[in-house]
Amino acid sequence: MTAPAPSLGLGPVVGALRPIGLDELVERASLLTRLDRKYMLPLRELPLVVGGLGDDVQVLEMGGARDFGYRSVYFDTPELDGYLRTARRRRRRYKLRVRTYLDSGDHYFEVKTSGPRGTTVKQRIPYDGDLWRLSSEARAYADEVLAGAGIDSGGFRFVPTLVTSYRRTTLFLPASDSRVTVDTGLTWTLPDGTGLRTPDRAIVETKSGRAGSEADRLLWSLKHRPLPISKYGTGLAALRPGLPAHRWLPVLRRHFPDFPIPNSPTALHGSAA
Repeated sequence: MTAPAPSLGLGPVVGALRPIGLDELVERASLLTRLDRKYMLPLRELPLVVGGLGDDVQVLEMGGARDFGYRSVYFDTPELDGYLRTARRRRRRYKLRVRTYLDSGDHYFEVKTSGPRGTTVKQRIPYDGDLWRLSSEARAYADEVLAGAGIDSGGFRFVPTLVTSYRRTTLFLPASDSRVTVDTGLTWTLPDGTGLRTPDRAIVETKSGRAGSEADRLLWSLKHRPLPISKYGTGLAALRPGLPAHRWLPVLRRHFPDFPIPNSPTALHGSAA
């Protein structure tokens, strides 16, 4: 059984924040047309970031928990068509993944495509098939969504190519009705079991308007700038150095280990949680 990434001490950082439930968070934060910005920063800076967001910031709480385990199994063609479209900045891009919420055991098949003006469109359905091989229903759904985005996937064969796992804490900023997610315990694993971890790094993602939220302005004041971080693209590039990865080189050089960890225990073909 693949274990979720461990919580890395965010409890004391968010323990004093007021909670917000999932229904209220979705109702309030979904009203905003958002642009996603991603930052990667040392874990030790998280108290400064969270503490600087103001007294009204709230944290998502469900069942008494404030951080939650995620695992995503990404699917691509054997030739990595999806990866290469993003690496080469093609206009029509996509990602396919089966996402598991480790605390609840819920599974969803998600298709992400590129939208107008740099936005990302995510569509998903509940998934109850084999986590390591797409069900016929998921394959039909992928073909339908990709066709709607102008991508003919009829001749594609999709296979599992990468697994990511991490713990996520979600913050709500009432002043701007925007959200911030903080991902820690990040792990990437290839089908052969080779993996890497970034235990001293966190990915912070803001979801706000084009002008940026108070979280963006705080991060900018702390000398952090948005980075082109794709968990799939960056992780695959780090684990397979021969792939074209020019757009992710600043992230790789600054934040990733020099070499992968062989024979990671979170192997792709391990049993499902």
